[in-house]
Amino acid sequence: MRCRTEEELVELVRKSKPFTKDGKVADYIPALAKSDPDKLAIAIYSKEDGCLSAGDVGETFTLQSISKVLTLALAIMDAGEEHVFSRVGMEPTGDPFNSIAKLETMVPSKPLNPMINAGALVVTNMIHGSSVEEKVGRILQLIHDMTNNSSIGINTEVADSEYESANLNRALSYFMKQHGIIDDNVEMLLEAYTKQCAIEVNCKDLARIGMVLANEGKDPETERRIIPRYIARIVKTFMVTCGMYNASGEFAINVAIPAKSGVSGGILSLVPNEMGIGVYSPPLDAKGNSIAGNKLLENLSSQYGLSIF
Repeated sequence: MRCRTEEELVELVRKSKPFTKDGKVADYIPALAKSDPDKLAIAIYSKEDGCLSAGDVGETFTLQSISKVLTLALAIMDAGEEHVFSRVGMEPTGDPFNSIAKLETMVPSKPLNPMINAGALVVTNMIHGSSVEEKVGRILQLIHDMTNNSSIGINTEVADSEYESANLNRALSYFMKQHGIIDDNVEMLLEAYTKQCAIEVNCKDLARIGMVLANEGKDPETERRIIPRYIARIVKTFMVTCGMYNASGEFAINVAIPAKSGVSGGILSLVPNEMGIGVYSPPLDAKGNSIAGNKLLENLSSQYGLSIF
C-alpha cells in the first residue's frame, strides 16, 4: 500500500507540523543557523504516480551528510569495492558522527563506516579527479543524472562557512593521513568535502535520487543504468545500518525503511522497488536528525505499511 494523492500527504504534513517547534537548527555551521525552523516538506517519487509532494517543497537546502550515500557509490565505481573497504569499515558506531575516539583505538586506524565524517572524508579522498573542481564536478554529474536536474549546484555561502569552521574535520583528516588512510592534500580534501556537503537540492530532487536507488540504480523513466545494481544494494544497506547517525537502530525499528539524514534537516529515504522519499525540516534532535522529518516518515511508514522487515 502507498500514498496515492497529494491530499494524503498534506494531511501527514499537518499532523507532523507541531514537531517543528522541537529541537533547534544546526548552528555549528554558521550559514545553517539562518534556516527557517518552520519549514516542513515531503516529496514521494514512484514509477506509477510520478512525484507527489506537500508542504514547503520549493524550499532548497544543502545535502550535508546525505551526500555521503552518493559519494560512496561514486568511490566504489571509481576505486572498486575491495579498495574502498580496505580503508573504511562496514560496521555501525554508537558514537557521534564527528567523533575521533574510535580512530584512536582501532587498529588499523580506519573509520568504522562511510556514513560518519571520518569515513566520508576517506571516501571523498578516493573519488577520481586531479583537482577539487574535477572531483566535485563528477559528484555533481552523478546527482544531475539521478535527479534529471542539471541546474543543481553548490551553495557557496554554506560551502565557505563549512570550510572555515571545519577544524574537527581537519583533525580527523590529519590523523588519518598520519596513519596512511588518506593520501590527499588535507586542505584540498576539505574543500572538496565541504563543497560536496553544500550541494543544494529540494525534496523533489531527493525523492528522485531515492527512486533511482530503489530502482536498483536505474533511472525510473528511461531505465538507463546510472549506478551498478550491486553498488545500489551496498549503499541502501548502509542507509539502514548507519544512515541516521547513532539513532539508526531506533529508526530501523520505528520507521523501518532505508534513510540518510543531513544536519540541514533533509532526509533521503526509499522503499526498495517502490518509491523514493525526500523530507525536509531544519530543527534537529541531539543526534543531528530532523525531528519533524523523522516523525513525518514514521507516520508515513505506519499509515502505509512501508516496513522492509
